[in-house]
Amino acid sequence: MVIASAPRAAGYAGPAWFGALLDAARAAVPAARFRALLDCGEDAGAALAAIRTGISGVVFTGRADVALRLAAIAAQAAATLLTSRPEVALDLGDLFFADRETLRRRCAEILGRE
Repeated sequence: MVIASAPRAAGYAGPAWFGALLDAARAAVPAARFRALLDCGEDAGAALAAIRTGISGVVFTGRADVALRLAAIAAQAAATLLTSRPEVALDLGDLFFADRETLRRRCAEILGRE
């Protein structure tokens, strides 16, 4: 399973926010096994910050030559760099106005899957 940020979220929310979100997911469902991807869009600076912050998966859709350099940096940090965004299993945008319990329950359902 993959937990992916919203498109280009690194630019407006940042890697620290995404790291905190992943920590909360792990705390809510300790047995969950997932990979995480922070979407940086075409922002090379955001992708580099994500890698340096310890985000294990980064999506970068910018220039190919920049992606090659970022991929090398990511590999040194034991991170993965993707150049396209994967398909999503759950888009929390659909639940934007949901109450806290509904969000918790839906996330637990998704994270509790094998």
